[in-house]
Amino acid sequence: MTRTNYLFTSESVSEGHPDKICDQISDAVLDAFLTEEEMARVACETFATTNRVVIGGEVGLADQSKLKLVKSNVEAIVRECVRDIGYEQKGFHWETLSIDNLLHEQSAHIAQGVDNKGAGDQGIMFGYATDETPELMPAPIQYSHAILRNLAEARHSGALSQLGPDAKSQISVRYKNGKPVGVTSIVLSTQHLDETLSSSDVRNLVEPYIRKTLPDDWISAETEWHVNPTGKFVIGGPDGDAGLTGRKIIVDTYGGAAPHGGGAFSGKDPTKVDRSAAYAARYLAKNVVAANLAKRCTIQLSYAIGVAKPLSIYCDTHGTGQVPDEIIEKAVSQAMDLTPVGIIDHLKLRRPIYARTAAYGHFGRAATDDGGFSWEKIDLVDTLKSSV
Repeated sequence: MTRTNYLFTSESVSEGHPDKICDQISDAVLDAFLTEEEMARVACETFATTNRVVIGGEVGLADQSKLKLVKSNVEAIVRECVRDIGYEQKGFHWETLSIDNLLHEQSAHIAQGVDNKGAGDQGIMFGYATDETPELMPAPIQYSHAILRNLAEARHSGALSQLGPDAKSQISVRYKNGKPVGVTSIVLSTQHLDETLSSSDVRNLVEPYIRKTLPDDWISAETEWHVNPTGKFVIGGPDGDAGLTGRKIIVDTYGGAAPHGGGAFSGKDPTKVDRSAAYAARYLAKNVVAANLAKRCTIQLSYAIGVAKPLSIYCDTHGTGQVPDEIIEKAVSQAMDLTPVGIIDHLKLRRPIYARTAAYGHFGRAATDDGGFSWEKIDLVDTLKSSV
């Protein structure tokens, strides 16, 4: 029997977290290649530590002159990312960083599978949706993201100029009868630029923003607050802890409320089903819930490298489905071509739309006019209803 009364916790990290810096750089490099050539194949990894950023990975372009052109711009891309995030501290400054660019051509053995319109790798991918928030996302991760995003906006505007870019949030949400009703604990660790600030001082700065972010009645006198619980947090970013692309995959998706296939997203072009099929699975799950076919929905897709057709399609509505899960499985398979090329074409993924996804979650965001977050659209509702 499914539990209906429980606590569930999710965390988020800010754009200035060491791993998120690397995700943003990797996706900015990807966008640069896609701007030059929409068929570009990219798998870009970034490592960051004290005043150093290392870029590596594979790139495949039809026009190799463009490969040299974009490679020559990588240093400027890195510095712009770090500057926009806001790092100007002694141990990590956008102007004084040392940058190693180790990008190379894509392996011919990997390319041959993609050339035949197959998947760029084997793997399993999951998508999830739930009706507990307007964005059809789990509440703990959605609000953990929102807290940090709102604090970052205040920092960039100057309203919270005392804060630095590096931060983490975590909230524990109380569920009653399967619905989120309150927060039992709030954890926030945020870098601050003034060494004299105490944990209490930082709480006084951030608490109004947190209260404004969460639903009005979710914070009570019993809610526990842990703001900078270790004390001072002045040394932040890669100067305090090294960063690496792809280490925050649970933050990127559903905060642990749903399964994860294991593959990271950032730095990968859409021929890599780690990314594109995970987007497709979210798109399908969200449309199932938006169509009122279920209150919760998990979709799993699986692929083999070089093979176009998915090996399996699995649906679980967790006992909330209005029709049997196998009928929904059939409906989603008919609603969308789930080959890599079909996903890319349906969601229009061959565009430079990825840098914006690299912080504050790949899901639960609004689709934009230029094609960003196309997997968040709910334009399959009527199709799915008709199918079932």
